[in-house]
Amino acid sequence: MRNKFSYFAYNAHDLILNLKVDSRPKLLHKLHSTMYTVCALIIINTCAWSQTVTVKRQNEKVKGERVEGYSTELEGKFSDVSSSWSKFLKEVGRVKLFSSDPTVVTEPNFDGTVYPKGILYAHIFEGGNQTRVWLGILSKEWDEKDGALADKQLEKLVYRFGIQFNRDKVQRQIDEAQQAVDAVERQNQRLINQNKDMMIQLANNEKEKITLQKSIENNKLENEALKIKLEKNKKAQDSLANASIQIKKVKDAHLERLRKIN
Repeated sequence: MRNKFSYFAYNAHDLILNLKVDSRPKLLHKLHSTMYTVCALIIINTCAWSQTVTVKRQNEKVKGERVEGYSTELEGKFSDVSSSWSKFLKEVGRVKLFSSDPTVVTEPNFDGTVYPKGILYAHIFEGGNQTRVWLGILSKEWDEKDGALADKQLEKLVYRFGIQFNRDKVQRQIDEAQQAVDAVERQNQRLINQNKDMMIQLANNEKEKITLQKSIENNKLENEALKIKLEKNKKAQDSLANASIQIKKVKDAHLERLRKIN
């Protein structure tokens, strides 16, 4: 479930980062669908992880002997539980190098008290979606008094690990959900800013439209005025041409009179 949730959370985040100002409705629809899926997974995960850690006494084989200890089953991948279990055991005591099946933990620390001669044995078992952890001791390796105390502490340690693992897992899911929420909020703010920019651009376009309409109207009036002026200019030219002809006739008449004077 965590992998599916992570996929949708980061898929939504990638969609948001790639969303441009001129994005098409199809991309927005895909973003909305992804975010609805994320919300659904948040609800499903919340319901699924409302559970109680149950610890039970169980025998396991250690050094060829059946040893009593405590175990709990956890919902999660083997690799995830194993990683957390290894870290937890290092907090309990000194993990013997290269020890496995079972893991050997020496010098365990119970409530701040270190038991230098104490030895714990830890197992982890894979079972599909369930992973079981186990912690036990060999009574003969402990003093009777310390052994009884250690037996009680084992149950507490297994229970504490179960609680810690589940809380860490839910916290990771909360972090992933928060990332999705943050991504949505950032995109929402981005869209708000884009809306402001587009409203300003729209207002500027309207002003430019009005200016252009006025310019077109003025151009139309100027065009009509130029046509009238052209017509007047043509008439003036025709009038001057006629006047020039009459003046030339007068001139010719004067020249003729000048020739007749003797």
